[in-house]
Amino acid sequence: MLNLVLNEREVRQKEFLKKYAQLETLPQINLLDLSEDFEESIDICFLDGASLPTDLALLKTLAKGKKSYFEIGTWRGESVWNVAKVIDDCTTLNLSKEEIINLGIDKKYAELHGIVSRRNPEILHLEGNSKTFDFSGLHKKYDLIFIDGDHSYEMVKNDTEKVFGNLIHENSVVVWHDYAFNPEKIRYEVFQGILDGMPKDFHQNLYHVQNSLCAVFMKGDFKTKKFQSLNEPEFLFEVNLTIKK
Repeated sequence: MLNLVLNEREVRQKEFLKKYAQLETLPQINLLDLSEDFEESIDICFLDGASLPTDLALLKTLAKGKKSYFEIGTWRGESVWNVAKVIDDCTTLNLSKEEIINLGIDKKYAELHGIVSRRNPEILHLEGNSKTFDFSGLHKKYDLIFIDGDHSYEMVKNDTEKVFGNLIHENSVVVWHDYAFNPEKIRYEVFQGILDGMPKDFHQNLYHVQNSLCAVFMKGDFKTKKFQSLNEPEFLFEVNLTIKK
């Protein structure tokens, strides 16, 4: 099985490089480049399919100074739950329970969607398929947007096109989850979906955030370095765990 995964990734990488040979990887920035006094407290379930603690900390860091947040793909709702501690105006879009079940997915999986975020009544939970959802009908632009839905090439491209066509303004920040399998291994079908789904002029504003699974679009001048698949640790993260019922 491991060989199959490795072979699949190599095939995806070769297909990617046929079109984007000059963009084999994104320039990399670290969390200290985004916040000199980086220190975040996050809530996390540590269950299957969850974001890394650094992914959630990244979202909270980027949320500072922002007034509105939109995400595609909610799962348990940990991401929006954490962002809602910083931004009051938070909206999520996810398939309804009925749509999930109709796809042949386990009912329990459908019921777990939003189990964390729905405990915050201030978070607006929208239901719909991002492929057919009328984003223009929202009549709104968002400061921070998180794309974390279906990670197939087709749907990453679709979600990226919809976001850049309807939801961003001049200073919006867009984050994609699972741009990488792990912080040192790029997921090329997602990477290509991102590039193909957004205007080429914006490719220069894309970065991979070190120690995370995330790619981010944001304008500005940032200290960057070349992505490497094997890295010496530059620093350690101090983690203090507290159980909150």
